[in-house]
Amino acid sequence: MIPNEQLLPLAFTSYRQVLDTSSVVRSGSQAEMVRRVGSRLRQAMESYLTANNYGDRLKGFQWEFNLIQSPQVNAWCMPGGKVAFYTGILPYTQNEAGAAAVMGHEISHAIAEHGNERMSEGLLASGLIQGGQAALGAVAQSKPSQTRAILLQAVGAALPIGYQLGRGLPHSRAQETEADKLGLIFMAMAGYDPREAVSFWSRMAKAGSSRRKPPEFLSTHPSDQRRINNLQSMMPEALKYYNQRRGQTYTSR
Repeated sequence: MIPNEQLLPLAFTSYRQVLDTSSVVRSGSQAEMVRRVGSRLRQAMESYLTANNYGDRLKGFQWEFNLIQSPQVNAWCMPGGKVAFYTGILPYTQNEAGAAAVMGHEISHAIAEHGNERMSEGLLASGLIQGGQAALGAVAQSKPSQTRAILLQAVGAALPIGYQLGRGLPHSRAQETEADKLGLIFMAMAGYDPREAVSFWSRMAKAGSSRRKPPEFLSTHPSDQRRINNLQSMMPEALKYYNQRRGQTYTSR
């Protein structure tokens, strides 16, 4: 419901506000790793979209990859390519390929415009719009805190609000599957072993089952055996991209 020319300025402003109120890691090996993974994924994703005639999806994007010092087990990507990665998730990613699995998944949400869809649902559910195309600028001006909260929740940067308990969650599962598939392809094209995605989600599933309160990342990213099975079923296609990048012939293992 919301055109990007209205949504992206709000997303960029909200992202800057998050950075201004967070402890951003500007230097060091972890911050460099996050930026390196982001750069490689961006190149792979742009090549994939251009080759498949979806290059217009990137109009208005201004990519940025930042590491935030926080115990939160979380990562997200704003519409328009603004990525936040939290140090709390690094023990679960464990290596650069694991980080690529997470980031590839998150940027896929932005490419597939899932944040826009969730934002539209949130505005409708909150009563800020009644239907038809949203005049987001007017809504954001009259209800700035509520609008920003809905956007942050839409990208997984805040805890879920009420609308996800109904229509939102089933829709979210379809979005997650789409982001899983695209994310595998992007990380494989960037030269990261896509099998690391299965390892990462297995660790997250174990963490979720062993805690009374699961990690923040699982509040918007359902992690269960079905997801892992789906990833494994997607793996042969992803490995073709990976082995093509490495100049190898696909063999299963």
